[in-house]
Amino acid sequence: MPIPLADRVMYLAYDPGISPKGGGLPGLSVLKNVVNSINMFGIIAVVGALAVSLGVWAWGHHTGGHQAEANGKKGAIVAAGAALGLGAANGIVAFFSALGAQVH
Repeated sequence: MPIPLADRVMYLAYDPGISPKGGGLPGLSVLKNVVNSINMFGIIAVVGALAVSLGVWAWGHHTGGHQAEANGKKGAIVAAGAALGLGAANGIVAFFSALGAQVH
């Protein structure tokens, strides 16, 4: 006897049967290379931003420019946070993906 449509829809709401799988689409390796390159570009940009911010901080400190010193500090903290986020991006996504896979 076939399962009524309402019961099939209700079952799909609880278990759609979908899970991440590598190799399902062509071009996955190219996409990984593009994302890795974007991440590396971001890290290089953060190194430049950190160098500029530290220079502004030092310049503001030595010239008595309190506004420049404060902006240099803010820039250094933002650059450090961006470096942390870029470096930890893969681990953060893996952690939350594994955490989400445990939800039933």
